[in-house]
Amino acid sequence: MSGLAPNTRTLACLGCLFLAAPSAGSGPQVKVGADVLLERRLDLLQDKKVGLVTNHTGRTSAGEFLVDALISRGIEVTALFGPEHGIRGEAGAGDAVADAVDRKTGLTVYSLYGAVRKPTPAMLSNVDVLLYDIQDVGARFYTYISTMGLCLEAAAEKGIDFVVLDRPNPLGGILTDGPVLPDSLRSFVGMYPIPVVYGLTIGELAALVNDQGWLAHGAKARLTVVPVEGWTRSMRWRDTGLPWVPPSPNIRTPEAALIYPATCLIEATNLSEGRGTDAPFQLVGARFLRPDGLASALSNSGSSGLRFRDTSFTPVSSKFKGELCHGALLQIDDPDAFRPVSFGLTLLKVIQGAAPDSLVVNLRGLSRRLGDPEAYALLLKGVPVTSVSGRWNEPLIRFKTLALRYRRYPER
Repeated sequence: MSGLAPNTRTLACLGCLFLAAPSAGSGPQVKVGADVLLERRLDLLQDKKVGLVTNHTGRTSAGEFLVDALISRGIEVTALFGPEHGIRGEAGAGDAVADAVDRKTGLTVYSLYGAVRKPTPAMLSNVDVLLYDIQDVGARFYTYISTMGLCLEAAAEKGIDFVVLDRPNPLGGILTDGPVLPDSLRSFVGMYPIPVVYGLTIGELAALVNDQGWLAHGAKARLTVVPVEGWTRSMRWRDTGLPWVPPSPNIRTPEAALIYPATCLIEATNLSEGRGTDAPFQLVGARFLRPDGLASALSNSGSSGLRFRDTSFTPVSSKFKGELCHGALLQIDDPDAFRPVSFGLTLLKVIQGAAPDSLVVNLRGLSRRLGDPEAYALLLKGVPVTSVSGRWNEPLIRFKTLALRYRRYPER
């Protein structure tokens, strides 16, 4: 396993175990929206020309790709649309993706992560209904939800139906965390006034965005959400009985998805977030950090729900490619106690204290991800993380109250 020093190999291998579905009887079996569509809601698509917004995660619980399942059932799929990472999920983060032809179906694949981010009227000229089926990770800056919103907007403007096939939120459906994004920081890594961890499924979020008039010019689409069955908001991924299909190259395990809302903030610094190793978003480090001490400092920081271990690693790509880095391996210990966004700030504060002359923070990039342009400056002034995060409480409470209206699944 390239990219990890010897003392991180074992734990990285253990993380791979999450890729398999739980054994029979270990938890309830969840049906994703794609299953429900194929079993009894094909009426939504029959006698219509279908545009499918999807990627490698767009498959049934049994692993069949949705586009193949639709075509085999006589549904006329006329176009495919792919998000960041492409329709096969192989492109790197931020890499532009070109239009292509799907090698199996012969369908045109329109890239929504290149020169175009929103389907154009020409792309939708042969589409009666736009169908969306992509696994999300529950974090505001994960761009699939921006793609969903722009597709919803395009459908509203074209006057065609928009159908979302719902899927479980890997972070669960209870926790909300982080600042609510102000309009001044809107971008493709944050388009709507929601917190970093928003606690909704993609179908629930689509209903919220559509109903609240957050689309351009207050447009509203004819939206249908095909629900998940058997999922409750308190479920962890392994409770669902579903296999883990990495939604992007560096979210390789459900545990990485849980930590991602914290360590994605590191992308806005000169620290490595573990890209180019076998444990991206679970490793944090840099060539300028000491080979020991970070784990102890994080353990003493008051953060809950994680355990830490000092480690060294050499990324094979991305930041510090080919260079020995020192830092910490992060592991979820108690998901219910873990508050990812507050921990992300704690991580920055601890490393700033350990290497004040070496840590570089891109304030614009951090602000766009976090949604609070003043947070890091307050940390530098010595303001405790609890006080910084306390500034988010009132907007967060308002969002939680609003989101309750769109929850369609029980807590347990």
